Amino acid sequence: MRTLTRVFIVAALAVPSMSLAGLVASVQKPTVDVRERPALDAPKLETLERGATVTIAAQQGLWYQLQRPTAAGYVRVNEVRLAPTATSDGSANLRVLMGEKAGQGRVTETAGVRGIDESELRTAAPDRAQLDAMVAQRVDAPTAAANAAGQGWQATSLAYAAEAPPVKANPQGADSASTRSATVKAVSGLLGAFGSDLGSKLVSTEKVVPKSQGELAEEELALGPEITERLLGARPLWGNAEAQRRVNLVGRWVASQTSRPDLPWTFGVIDTPEINAFAAPGGYVVVTRGLYELLLGDAELAAVLAHEIGHCVQRDHYNVIRKQEMATAGKDLALESVQPSGGSAATVFARRYVEEHGAAVMLTALDREAEYRADESAQYYLARAGMNPLALHSVLQRLAALGPGSAGLAQLYKTHPSFDARIDRLDQRADGPLQPYFQRE
Repeated sequence: MRTLTRVFIVAALAVPSMSLAGLVASVQKPTVDVRERPALDAPKLETLERGATVTIAAQQGLWYQLQRPTAAGYVRVNEVRLAPTATSDGSANLRVLMGEKAGQGRVTETAGVRGIDESELRTAAPDRAQLDAMVAQRVDAPTAAANAAGQGWQATSLAYAAEAPPVKANPQGADSASTRSATVKAVSGLLGAFGSDLGSKLVSTEKVVPKSQGELAEEELALGPEITERLLGARPLWGNAEAQRRVNLVGRWVASQTSRPDLPWTFGVIDTPEINAFAAPGGYVVVTRGLYELLLGDAELAAVLAHEIGHCVQRDHYNVIRKQEMATAGKDLALESVQPSGGSAATVFARRYVEEHGAAVMLTALDREAEYRADESAQYYLARAGMNPLALHSVLQRLAALGPGSAGLAQLYKTHPSFDARIDRLDQRADGPLQPYFQRE
């Protein structure tokens, strides 16, 4: 990766735009300079003070165009905070944000959608054909890098103090698991001599011989496809080949900038107007059509994918699964005592989990800090990938502007901190190591 030695300004790339006519915003910083055009070196037209209210005309890349009595003026997306649209009608909100084009004519559908709920994910039948179709769209790192070069994205070295360490599956596979099983049984027998109840409890909660990181990684890799095919059983892939190719090219490039580039990274867009995204263990990331169509350009798509990639790298949903399993006495020991013909202990673990829970873990409300950490890591991944970390700020701003009354956001509001709280956290880090990267256009 290349090391950042100067401010990046890429002028030759087309800047996507979106009408946000009539949205109100307030200045969040002590002072904000309004620029003559959407460029950091553009002449200053006026200076606004904290609390000043402005009306937005449009968004152009990472700039908001302001409605002014004279010439148009521009501010960066992190310099003002969009207020929720005045209406509680979700379809009207989307009309404002997307100029009547939400969902290619499906504005009402997007606004009124109930969304995938937990009971649906718990009971959905696996769809292996859909999973195979999703895996078939997977791209390798060199292919993603070639696409990135064509887009002008240059990888950059950037230290991330809170980054999760790399984790690899145990190359010995089942042999390691069976060795551990024998050790667990031996220790269990020894403890049983002092009281059988003590021995069984310690074994079942893994306080005797914890699983190695390699064994845990094997379980993680086995769970990914099992959970994803249940999600695809609830909602199929969107029949848009260009979108499927795009999320894999962009997602794989971003994933290459993480501490776990060797996961079998696989991305897909499912056909539902709900506005959401999901991360299954082991590098499986799914975005809904509703969210995909709301995004403005590749940088915003990368921002959404980077947040979900962060959950995979940090193993957030897998850790939820492990806690569920460790709270159920005896299951780990039972699994390791039997090696059926159906596969390794990790495979059996994954199958048993989805038989009991389906893909419901995808809608588990994670600890608030896990969500904030995924946002933070996403910004670092964007910077490393040659993009502006403010792209995540832009996405969260627009989602916040939809307002809590939008039905399409119902599940996101249930499982995540408020968008305002997430934006506040991004603002608090504005003067940290990422600050120079915000100068990228």
